[in-house]
Amino acid sequence: MDYNKVGALIKSLRNEKQMTQKQIAIQMNISDKTISKWERGLGCPDVSLLSELSNIFGINIQQILDGKIDKNEKNSGNLKRIKFYICPCCENIINNTGSADIYCCGRKLIPLEAKIPDHDHDVKVEEEDNEYYITFNHEMSKLHYISFLAYVTGDCYLFYKFYPEQAATVRIPKLATGKLNKRTGAKLYYYCSNHGLWVI
Repeated sequence: MDYNKVGALIKSLRNEKQMTQKQIAIQMNISDKTISKWERGLGCPDVSLLSELSNIFGINIQQILDGKIDKNEKNSGNLKRIKFYICPCCENIINNTGSADIYCCGRKLIPLEAKIPDHDHDVKVEEEDNEYYITFNHEMSKLHYISFLAYVTGDCYLFYKFYPEQAATVRIPKLATGKLNKRTGAKLYYYCSNHGLWVI
């Protein structure tokens, strides 16, 4: 561990939060001289204090130990790059459009790989006026069900949550640029609780 890099990061994060060394010290129940010592690279936070520092600055412990924050390159936020994550513990559903480390329940999540539907996960899409009427011929029991559906175009995202023992049908508006075909790039994602993410 490079004390100078860790100290420089702590100082930078403290200034970003517009906090004094004393304010940080009071929150952590330590001396402001200790904070000064860290920032000058003359020492490093004890392991028992890393969690508290992480919470104060809103970064993970590994970044403190590394003494740096790796920033992602800016992207246009194009929804065609959307990624979905499901927490295996609490079943939280998370999505993003860029590069990010996503954590839930203390675990780093890996983006789901969307598959082309098989016979058991087929979806029926009917066009009615200015809507799509979408139905699934899929079990909707507590142990096996369609959890969500997302209609994604380059600049719009509609999300629908399903629950066990509920009919897996939904009407969604047709978006001007979002006709479901390869040319426009509009996609329909849906997630089976047992078999993962599917896309058409």
